[in-house]
Amino acid sequence: MASDAAFAHQGHDHGTMPGMHEMAVTVTAIDHKTGIVNVSAGDMKLTVHFPPTSLAEVKEGDKITLHLGFTKTP
Repeated sequence: MASDAAFAHQGHDHGTMPGMHEMAVTVTAIDHKTGIVNVSAGDMKLTVHFPPTSLAEVKEGDKITLHLGFTKTP
């Protein structure tokens, strides 16, 4: 996931994005080569992507917090 500084560099304000929220999840599977991470929060399952280098310390079973938001493309 991009840092706040990198995100701001892309012209986005992390704190004011529509729908910005946090979600506590458990890592159920991780591919350290591709950066694909499967997570679950109760009955909800998500697949997310991060830069592979950011996942060096993350392993299956870890509890992490996702910070989610979006921007609408014109």
